[in-house]
Amino acid sequence: MAQSETHYTLPLPEFDRPVKLLIVVAPYYKDIADQLVLGARTAIEAAGAVHETVEVPGALEVPQAIALAHRLSNFDGYVALGCVIRGETTHYDTVCNDSSRALSLLGLQGCAIGNGILTVETKAQAEVRAEAVGQNKGGGAAAAALHLIALARRWGSPKGGLGFKPSSESFQIAGRADIA
Repeated sequence: MAQSETHYTLPLPEFDRPVKLLIVVAPYYKDIADQLVLGARTAIEAAGAVHETVEVPGALEVPQAIALAHRLSNFDGYVALGCVIRGETTHYDTVCNDSSRALSLLGLQGCAIGNGILTVETKAQAEVRAEAVGQNKGGGAAAAALHLIALARRWGSPKGGLGFKPSSESFQIAGRADIA
């Protein structure tokens, strides 16, 4: 069982400039969501960062809210929280796959996101994973976002578009020296 396994956890990064995170939570299962948020806030504060929290109706809206905040606000990173419990229909698969895919795509576009949306078979599994003094998946998601922010700061700001950029020196193409 996973409960008896031990896993290495990276220490939280340290920052020389303030860090601001947005926690986006879908509180459909309020008791689970509250534990996830508690764990996330504790990890963020332990790293000396600040946070805001917003609620959205469900797991499918979490990536949309993050995309809006990334485009319209000034957060360094994001923590996606919620819980999807398998039901009797394929809706579970749609919600799990689409929310995860959207978060991954946002991450590939440069958003520092920790994904703490639980996808479980039973509410009991969710409770074990969400518990802030237990598996603390909310804290783990916050830590992941903090580590991605640290990497982004380490590697600097975006360099611009993709592709080749001509040098600033003049160069000659097909006998023409007037193109720079």
